[in-house]
Amino acid sequence: MILREIIPALVACSCLSPSALAQKVPPKPSQLVVPSVVDVHDFYNTVLPITDLKLGFGIEAKFGTGFCLDPACRFIGTNYHVAVMARPHKIMGVKVVQRYLATGPDDEGATVNEGPSLSPMKYNLGRDLAVFELGHTLPHHHGVAFRLGDLQVGQEIDIYAYPKESSNPIRHLLRFHGRFKGETTTGLLAFDYNLSADKTIRPGASGGIVVDAKTQQIVGVLNGVAKNGEAIALAVPVQSLAEFVSKVQPYLAQSLFPSNQRLSPVSADLYPKFVPSPIEVLQHRPEEPAEIKLLRSKAQLLADKMRNFIAVQTFAWGSGDKEPVAEATYEVRIVDGYQRFREYPDGRKEFRDVPFPSLSTMIVPGGEWSELPEMVGTRLRLKIHQAPDVVVNERWMKVFQYRADVEDDVCTFKSVLDYVFFEVSKIVAVSCYGEVWTDEDTNILRMSEHYELPGKWKDYQAVVTYGWLQRADQMSQLIPLTISTQAGYNKKIYWCRGQFTDYRMFGTRVRIIGN
Repeated sequence: MILREIIPALVACSCLSPSALAQKVPPKPSQLVVPSVVDVHDFYNTVLPITDLKLGFGIEAKFGTGFCLDPACRFIGTNYHVAVMARPHKIMGVKVVQRYLATGPDDEGATVNEGPSLSPMKYNLGRDLAVFELGHTLPHHHGVAFRLGDLQVGQEIDIYAYPKESSNPIRHLLRFHGRFKGETTTGLLAFDYNLSADKTIRPGASGGIVVDAKTQQIVGVLNGVAKNGEAIALAVPVQSLAEFVSKVQPYLAQSLFPSNQRLSPVSADLYPKFVPSPIEVLQHRPEEPAEIKLLRSKAQLLADKMRNFIAVQTFAWGSGDKEPVAEATYEVRIVDGYQRFREYPDGRKEFRDVPFPSLSTMIVPGGEWSELPEMVGTRLRLKIHQAPDVVVNERWMKVFQYRADVEDDVCTFKSVLDYVFFEVSKIVAVSCYGEVWTDEDTNILRMSEHYELPGKWKDYQAVVTYGWLQRADQMSQLIPLTISTQAGYNKKIYWCRGQFTDYRMFGTRVRIIGN
């Protein structure tokens, strides 16, 4: 329901996405009663208008609605069709630095959707979502909580959006009270709703929020109304939003949707650090149990599979509980067992390490995402112990602990002192320990590493999570999803968080031809 109009030649447009209601939708309920305990002003700092103005023969204006996704309001949620058509450079005066789309013409289940104000667009209605990342938080705005549970037929809700009310481009936040009606055949939520000041939900409202009237938690993202003119609103379920955010902003998703099935990218180890007994330290290396041999084999396979791996890796640097103070994006790939970086998307120069941001103190992750599997798979001086299995996010996990001492020369730490005109780096061997979490088939899903450091840097730790890459006509493959590192320096915690997207594989074939 994004409105497209030309000013001064005003054209009243409508953008109503077609959706057929499933058979289980009950008859339309009786007249709804609007409660008075909640005021529309309560959501003025959460829901906001999205406007895109373009100069040409007159002024072309495109309107939609968005909402603060996170408590600090640095991420704005809306619909895919709003983000594609409006393409705002700023929202409420703050620059948009990144746009994430949940669907598109090549998405599984995509259909052609059109309306009087919407050019034919192909996308999956059930994933009609997008997120704008802003350059900084939006002042005086905040997000609200989400509700992931199923809705009951007749459950009361409120819809908050900025529909286009007339030829006047100035819009106001409107509230429409309603009740849950059922699900559509396309996976959307359907709601009967009352008029607001005798007004129906009109174009420009797409991207608004549907809120449970009792808990005031978001249950859906408004993306259309019934095509036949009935007072029925359609929304993308919040479960779809949680799945989308988990893919594009996994660190944010963990705080917004803690019950999500993915492992937390900043999860803590399950057990105290592994300390081998004196007998284990003094004796010759014994025959390892079958489970540990299998773990080493799976780790080596994971490392080998990533030798022809290319991805886009994003980085965010910060300290304590504060927002990131610097961000960067690079293409990363493995060359001869070592990672190389290139500025994304147009960089030509390759770097051995991620260039330091312009901060006085920071921590930069190494290649733990590829080095940890190789270390577990091949470094036989690494002592590995299988701990009791656990249940994490309703999934059984095998847990393996490992440790290496300084004299084992397994783990190294590099520190860099920047003197502006030159740098001094130092690499030292350190003691290290960590955990490996696997599924029931010993496929690695999470690896952690802790360094026992000398000097001012303290408590370095890294956490890498892995997931399955599914591609048509190809076998599933484990790939890194996130990498999180942190360390203490002068009583302050510094961190760097990264994630991997846009996975690609490369390879070469050599054929020897005789004379």
